[in-house]
Amino acid sequence: MRTFNTLLSTVFLAITCGLSQAQTMDASKPLSIQELANYQGADRTARLIEGAKKEGSLVVYHVYPALTNIMNDFGKKYGIKIKSWRAGSEAVLQRVTSENRGNKFDVDIVQNNAPENEAAFREKLLQEVYSPYQADLLAQAIPSHKQWVGITIDIWTAAYNTEKIKKEDLPKTYKDLLDPKWKGQLGIEGNNHAWFGALMAKMGEDEGQKLFSSIAGTNGISNRKGHSLLTMMVSSGEVPLALTVYSWNPEQLKQKGAPVEGLALQPLMAQPSTIAMLKKSPNPYAALLFYDYMLSEGQKQLHDLKFVPASKKYELPFPKVPLNFIDPAMALDQQAKWFKMFEENVVKKTK
Repeated sequence: MRTFNTLLSTVFLAITCGLSQAQTMDASKPLSIQELANYQGADRTARLIEGAKKEGSLVVYHVYPALTNIMNDFGKKYGIKIKSWRAGSEAVLQRVTSENRGNKFDVDIVQNNAPENEAAFREKLLQEVYSPYQADLLAQAIPSHKQWVGITIDIWTAAYNTEKIKKEDLPKTYKDLLDPKWKGQLGIEGNNHAWFGALMAKMGEDEGQKLFSSIAGTNGISNRKGHSLLTMMVSSGEVPLALTVYSWNPEQLKQKGAPVEGLALQPLMAQPSTIAMLKKSPNPYAALLFYDYMLSEGQKQLHDLKFVPASKKYELPFPKVPLNFIDPAMALDQQAKWFKMFEENVVKKTK
């Protein structure tokens, strides 16, 4: 009996040692980009750090100016050299797409609006990623294909100059903007066709278009390019009331003492600003390490900069006002229609 038990113990020990050795071998085995992006082992972070330090660099295309500071902090923490290029959302998408078609694979991470990264997904440019920090995010920040992920929520709000407009005189609905007192007071960002189209779908296309056409025709809406520029014009008093800025725009200027405040006119529309890893990332370890960083430490950094993090750990602005998220796929499919609606009902009638 003892001999049999000894034999069993010996066999069990051999099997255990064999499994342990196999696991060690697996841990040291080079992984493909796809395997690495979906790796869920307990040593995930350690693997990424080790591999990222060997790669030594990371290339990011982005639209957020503030991302530069966060990238620098990441680079200092891990000893990684960051190369970046910033432009508007369409320009970033076009560059990523054209480089891929030219078999040029220099970029690791792209940060862009959800519709533009959804377009990159349709072009089969992106890599599905598993990150342990995705569980902390709002559901709307994670598409089913997981080939991009939201890092912030861009919420379109109005903004007003607190020295030009009294709080008791503020509009409560878009219909209130038909009042003659708003003549020459209104401004809008000139590239907000996705916001407008989704808003019209929520309000009812016929009724919504008629309302905005009347507002623009009666009181005028000045057309400006850039949400940050429009918010600065509000703070200077040149545009007393802007209809479409991002919720974080007035918050950032308020920190500097500007007389500007956000205003949640309903329906309140929102969409994620996202990051994605390229399928042919030249520095996949650094790319995934940065991906995890943006969903963890980066969320606090974004919050401190007055952005709206996608993490559920932070309260949304206007918590009592429901958010209506724009479907990125619908924004792509309806782009031509929504652009035409915005041009005809707002842009061509601006003064």
